[in-house]
Amino acid sequence: MATSDRIRKLVSEHEIVLFMKGEPAAPKCGFSAGVVKVLEAVGRPYIGVDVLEDPFLREGLKEFSDWPTFPQVYVKGEFIGGADIMREMYASGELQALFSADAGA
Repeated sequence: MATSDRIRKLVSEHEIVLFMKGEPAAPKCGFSAGVVKVLEAVGRPYIGVDVLEDPFLREGLKEFSDWPTFPQVYVKGEFIGGADIMREMYASGELQALFSADAGA
């Protein structure tokens, strides 16, 4: 399976995907740790994918998202951004609003 197909499959099968350095229980960089904290605060289930384990995935994601750094977060199949964007969206309530439509469903 092509790397882009693997990425597409992951982001379509899970509501929230965090491509990070390390794993949620043991982040390997401060930016990844910060996004884990944000996602834990949101309280939605998510999967963490360690990009350090797969250099093809790491490089493929940079091209797929057109974003050069990690972490990278996808919500409902859409690329959201990295650590700074996630923190800003959480602080403004914009991140939580992405899920508010689901609350009444």
